[in-house]
Amino acid sequence: MTKLPDCFIRPLFIAIVLQIYPASAQDIVVHAVNLNEELISVDLGGNKKQVGVYTTSSTSKNPTRLAVLLPGYPSVVRPVVENGVMTNSRLSGNFLIRSRHFLVDETIASLIVDCQSDSGDYCSSTYQASKQRQEDVDKLIDEVKRRTLSIAEIWLIGTSMGTISSSFMPLHNPSAYAGAIHTASITEPYARNSYRELGGFDYKKTPIPQFFVHHAADPCYLTTYAGAQSITDKYQIPLITVTGGGDFKGNACNAFTEHGFRGKEKDVMRAVGVLMKTGKVNQLVIN
Repeated sequence: MTKLPDCFIRPLFIAIVLQIYPASAQDIVVHAVNLNEELISVDLGGNKKQVGVYTTSSTSKNPTRLAVLLPGYPSVVRPVVENGVMTNSRLSGNFLIRSRHFLVDETIASLIVDCQSDSGDYCSSTYQASKQRQEDVDKLIDEVKRRTLSIAEIWLIGTSMGTISSSFMPLHNPSAYAGAIHTASITEPYARNSYRELGGFDYKKTPIPQFFVHHAADPCYLTTYAGAQSITDKYQIPLITVTGGGDFKGNACNAFTEHGFRGKEKDVMRAVGVLMKTGKVNQLVIN
């Protein structure tokens, strides 16, 4: 059976895609090493809920920054948390999810964002670009801030399809976020099966610091490195270029190729942590 890219296949094929490289039980344990996790849920009305997984370091009591993780296609997580650990989800292999333990530390907590509960198996690009998406996610963020009063800064971290959310949310609520980091961003909105919402997107209208992180050899035709260079040059946005990695497998747009920073997860997440703590790029190339 042909394996189809997880960043653009439509809902008819989701059941197939979700079986590609599922995380093993051992992987899930590794993802949660030294982490404390809890399922957070807020009511959206009309029997709808917004759910997320709130993650802190086991040694941290007062994190000051929250990384809001917005995963890629189909952006539907449906997490299961048991005994303080996320034990299962539909996107356990996603770059942001499988790498969160490299980001969370004494000062940084993370929040894996699911799609709202009646989305079905696909979190549409139209919804991810909408003000409703921003309002739904912000309600979840507010609940985390209510529980952890020390959190002072909110950073949006999107990957692949999730960069639709990390791009549009600051437009809808400019004062809510300290910055946005777009990893393996959608750079070809007019390609087949791509997301037209980002067509002609004006990053100058986003009044917060923004950063792009992109693999120089990203093989996905929706997220080309040349496209990332073009966008960052045009809008004067810092671009962190990633090279190397290994153990690549699967379709070009899947999470275990250069598109998902396979083999460079720790380095990329450490660079994201520096951005969150300083608001500055300390290295433009991750070798």
